[in-house]
Amino acid sequence: QVQLVESGGGSEQAGGSLRLSCVVSGCSGGCRCMAWFRQVPGKARAQVAEINSAGSTNYADSVKGRFTISRDNAKNILYLQMNSLKPEDTAMYYCAAREFCYSSGYPYRGQGTQVTVSS
Repeated sequence: QVQLVESGGGSEQAGGSLRLSCVVSGCSGGCRCMAWFRQVPGKARAQVAEINSAGSTNYADSVKGRFTISRDNAKNILYLQMNSLKPEDTAMYYCAAREFCYSSGYPYRGQGTQVTVSS
């Protein structure tokens, strides 16, 4: 059973930084593709960033240059370093995973961690 547990959310002022972590367990052979999503009440969940097992990354335009996704494959931990935070970054952040990058969608997701950015 794949489990993902996020941590590191909280409240921060605009311009500040936070680092989210996500511990992943249960992926047979490792979850090769992993991502961070965020969701604001009343809006659809949006992908923020994704990374494959080789370290290749993709980012949403809204966070490029400010957020960095990374992973520690030995420890099965996914990170999201968030710098230059803006009030519009306020959301529930979820980590997600799938076993193979050639498949679509992210069937495994954590419970989320809240990030609140004040102006």
